[in-house]
Amino acid sequence: MASKRRRKRAPQSIPPNRVIDLKAARADPKAFRVAVARKGAGEAFDGLLEADARWRELVPQVDELRGRQKIQGRPTPEQVEELKQVKEQLRALEDELAAAESARDELLQQIPNPPHESVPDAEEQDSEGHIERVVGNPSPPGPEHLELGRFDMERAARVSGARFGYLIGDTALLSLALYRWALDRAVAAGFTPVLPPVLVREEAMYGTGFFPAEKNEYYEIGEDGLYLTGTSEVALAGLHMGEILDAEQLPLRYTAFSTNFRREAGAAG
Repeated sequence: MASKRRRKRAPQSIPPNRVIDLKAARADPKAFRVAVARKGAGEAFDGLLEADARWRELVPQVDELRGRQKIQGRPTPEQVEELKQVKEQLRALEDELAAAESARDELLQQIPNPPHESVPDAEEQDSEGHIERVVGNPSPPGPEHLELGRFDMERAARVSGARFGYLIGDTALLSLALYRWALDRAVAAGFTPVLPPVLVREEAMYGTGFFPAEKNEYYEIGEDGLYLTGTSEVALAGLHMGEILDAEQLPLRYTAFSTNFRREAGAAG
């Protein structure tokens, strides 16, 4: 008697996008840990290796039990009893394997790509940075937009709640002019302008590294499985998602403008 059973997989609550090459990380874990620790992911990487080791430990055990289910011909009463025990053990191990795979894949989503050696460490990014040059003299501080009456947060709060505002009059025109000025400079430097969608699927958020770590900071359109982006780079990076690009096409240079949506107070978007 033969019993065929496919390996049970963890429920796919996370898209299968993977930032790092897990095989490469296994081959040189020390170098990978040093690199990703510069992005503040050292402990997460340790957890990933532990979860991956447990998953790899369980796989041969599950396969061995599956092999024991295969019996040629009619089983004896003793074999039937043994098969029952094997089936129970297999079910328990498959559940454990699925949980280990889920834990591993969830941690895998939290590990960033190893940075280039020129990239500053995570703690350095929060500092004041390095001043390359100073152009001109600072202007004396002027009145805030709220004082000028060209940025109305009080009326916006009645319509949309806290942290929203109306740009009014010359301030609205100035804002549009600044956007266009920045786009014109980017185009002059060889970039292609893009007005991207502000709603994207979950795969795009994982693919650009914003999920799972910052998932609670984004607005979800639940019924449609879409998310409002907190930066135009999400849809911009997804422009060629799933495509294989010819090396002769590279580099592709894009610049984008979009409305950004984030929950956190004081964000740039």
